[in-house]
Amino acid sequence: MIYTTIFWGCVILWLYLLSVLKRAALAGYYFIFGSVGLFSALVFLGQNYLVWLFSATLTKCVNVIGELTGTFNAIQANLLQIIRSHETLYLWVDFECSGIIETTAFIGLIAFYPLYTRQERLLLAFAGSLFIFCANLLRLSLIAIALYHFGSPSFYLWHSLIGRIVFYLLVLILYYNVFTRSHIVQKFLHDKGEKI
Repeated sequence: MIYTTIFWGCVILWLYLLSVLKRAALAGYYFIFGSVGLFSALVFLGQNYLVWLFSATLTKCVNVIGELTGTFNAIQANLLQIIRSHETLYLWVDFECSGIIETTAFIGLIAFYPLYTRQERLLLAFAGSLFIFCANLLRLSLIAIALYHFGSPSFYLWHSLIGRIVFYLLVLILYYNVFTRSHIVQKFLHDKGEKI
């Protein structure tokens, strides 16, 4: 109960400070403070419910790939089972694997990104979250298929290295297209309009 009270007190303070930054026309600080605050609030709120929802949904979707390839299956809401000829492996889809951190970070950033309208930010938040979910789905599928073919000694290589590289490359492509490329295009159109 005390944590909930502290949390809502922090949210009220955060909203007040956001209004001060907006009135002061400090756009950079408004973006940073707003993004970090929203990310923190979403992670705090999501620890109990969203993590389970993300994990369970991700496990069900990964299970479809496992059944199609015949390499693994889901045996619980967030547990994958990989049966090889001489060993059985389990992958627990938890907080870290759920993609909640990456999704809430993206939502926090896009919610306060000044180049888009409110409707564009809502659409991009939904599309970006779906993209991150699919990238995570690919990562977990690759890990489970690799464990089926190469066994438990390959876990570190596929989970901590290859899987993360694939996932974060896809997330970087998303971030480039949403944040960097859009800024370059708008700057180009603005400069071209001034020359005409």
